[in-house]
Amino acid sequence: MTEDRPRAAVQTHELMLALVRGPALAVVTLPLSILLFTLSLVSIVLLPIGVGVVTTPPTQQAVRWYANQRRRLVREWGGLEVPEPYRPLPRRPHSGIVGQVERCTLLLKDPATWRDMAWLPADMTAGFVTALLPPMLPINHQLTKAMLEPTREMLLTQRVEQLYETRHDAVDSSAAELRRIERDLHDGAQARLVAMGMSLGTIEALIEHDPAKAKQMIAQARENSAEALTELRDLVRGIHPPVLAERGLPDALRALALRMPVPVEEDIELPGRFDEPVETAVYFAVSELLTNAAKHAEPAKVWLDVLYVADESAGGDSRIRVTVTDDGKGGASLDAGSGLQGVQRRLAQFDGVLALSSPSGGPTMATLEVPAPLA
Repeated sequence: MTEDRPRAAVQTHELMLALVRGPALAVVTLPLSILLFTLSLVSIVLLPIGVGVVTTPPTQQAVRWYANQRRRLVREWGGLEVPEPYRPLPRRPHSGIVGQVERCTLLLKDPATWRDMAWLPADMTAGFVTALLPPMLPINHQLTKAMLEPTREMLLTQRVEQLYETRHDAVDSSAAELRRIERDLHDGAQARLVAMGMSLGTIEALIEHDPAKAKQMIAQARENSAEALTELRDLVRGIHPPVLAERGLPDALRALALRMPVPVEEDIELPGRFDEPVETAVYFAVSELLTNAAKHAEPAKVWLDVLYVADESAGGDSRIRVTVTDDGKGGASLDAGSGLQGVQRRLAQFDGVLALSSPSGGPTMATLEVPAPLA
C-alpha cells in the first residue's frame, strides 16, 4: 500500500505537467507548423522562376531549427532520443549565386528535408490534437520521434559517406606522411651522410700531408655522424615511437608528458595493450593536444587523464577516453587551425571523436574517444 502512494504521486505529477505542457505546445506549434509548411511549399513552387533558389535555403534552415527544438523537447519531456538525420553542408561554401544554388541543391537532395516537410502537416493535425489533450502527450512524442528520426537507409547512407570521407582522409594522410619522411631523409640525414662521405675523401687525401687538418676533419665527421643518427632517431620517433612499441601506450604517454615544457599531471589507467594503429593514433593525438596547450594557451599546468571504458553490453564498443585540460587563456577552436583538424581526421579513421570546450579566459578541455578493444 505504501509503495502505491509514491507511484500515484509520480503519476499525478506527470499528469499535472502534461496539463501545462500539452496545451502550451499545441498553441505554440500549430501556427509555427502552418507558417513553415506554407513558406516551404511556396519556396519550392517558385524554384522554376529562380526565386525559390534564394528563399529555399533560409526557409529550410528555419524548418530544421524548429525540428531540432522539437527533438529537444521530445528528449527532455518524453525521454526519447531523436538523432539529427541531416547531411552535413560544406564548411566553406561558394559565395554569390553559385553558393546559393549549391546550398539549395544540397538541401533538396537531402531526404531529411522531405521528411521534415511531411512531418509539418502531421504536426499541425494529429500533433496538435495529441498535444491539446494532456493524456495523449506521450503519443505526440512518439509521433514526432517516428517522423523526425533518421530511417535505416538514411543511417546507412550517413555511415557510407562518413567511411568514404575518413578513408579518403586516411589515403591523403598516408601520402602526406610519406612525402614528409622522404623530405626529412633528403634534407636531413641524407645530406649529412653525403657531407660525411666527402669529408672522409678529403681526410684520405690529407692524412699523409697534413695530419693536423685531417684530425680536425675527423672530429667534424664524427659530429656529423652523431647529428645524422639523432635525426634518424627523431624521424623514427615521428613514425612510430620506440617507447610505444616496447613499453605500450601508458609509458609512452608518460614519457610524452615528461618532455613537455610545462608541468603535466597525468592519471593513466589502461589495462593492457591495444592494436598498434590505435595506440599510434592516440599517442600522436595526445602529443598534438599537449603541444597545442603548451604553445598557444600559456598555461601554468596541464592535466592528462586517460581512461579505458569497457562496454559490456551486447554490441557495445569499449573505448579509450583521453581528456587534456589546461588552465591557460582559452579561446581554442576546432576550426581555427590545422592541428586539431588533423587530430579529428586521424581519429575519424578509427571512428573516434574529438570534443573541445575552450571559453575565452579558460580553462580548455579537449576530450577524445576511440573505440579500442584489448589486443
